[in-house]
Amino acid sequence: MDVTLIAVAAVWGAVAGTLVPRAAYRLSVEPEDDWRAACPAGHPITGPLHGWVGAARCASCAAGAPAVVAAGARDGALAPADASAEVRPPAPYRPSVLVPAVTALVCLTLAASTGPRPELAVWLLATPAAVLLALVDRRVHRLPDQLTLPLAVASAALLGLAELLPHDGGSWPTALLGGLALGAVYFLLFLINPNGMGFGDVKLALSLGLVLGWYGWVVLFLGAFAGFLLGSLYGLTLVLLRRAGRKTAIPFGPFMIVGALLGVLLGALGA
Repeated sequence: MDVTLIAVAAVWGAVAGTLVPRAAYRLSVEPEDDWRAACPAGHPITGPLHGWVGAARCASCAAGAPAVVAAGARDGALAPADASAEVRPPAPYRPSVLVPAVTALVCLTLAASTGPRPELAVWLLATPAAVLLALVDRRVHRLPDQLTLPLAVASAALLGLAELLPHDGGSWPTALLGGLALGAVYFLLFLINPNGMGFGDVKLALSLGLVLGWYGWVVLFLGAFAGFLLGSLYGLTLVLLRRAGRKTAIPFGPFMIVGALLGVLLGALGA
């Protein structure tokens, strides 16, 4: 076990994880709304790449600047006109300890199981994006195209490069077929029950099928099955606790991602 590699992966995860809360705050909006461009108090979010990169903190708020608009109105915390409509709490805009810790732990675990193989770079680069997608889906039941589609393209391209390097542990053609196969399965489920399976899940399945398929069809099946199992257990638990009904929508993306992580860890250990 390469302790240095694991330590570097953990540091990478912690640093990248500190950038996730700001992007999650900006992306956690309803489909008809624009991405957030201001903090809850209305101060513009600035920084590199039009304010998308940086910690989730507002210098104007810290300096005591007055609010520009009401926080509730900007964050959608006010009750909708239809009293029966679902009201989601506003996305938090503040630094998080949990998110970097989780991202670092995932990167550390991936490094320990994968070792110094070239696909590890792909897993480490994809981890912050996966954590970001899970956060956004959990908050607003949405998987933005701006994340899912580039993630699929980048995963395919980077895994192709990984296969050109020595000591890789997977197969790029199988990864491509795996992405198409899992995407097709989710697309079929979407056609059968569009209210129970969002189209964002279909696009996320392309990326997850790629990374799972890298280690073969057995890993693809196990990772996909784990996602369905975890999501089903979560939904059943909510029903038993009477916190949801049989037709209540749940964010399925986080369970897909966790299932894929378990599959990749299994495939890496067996490679």
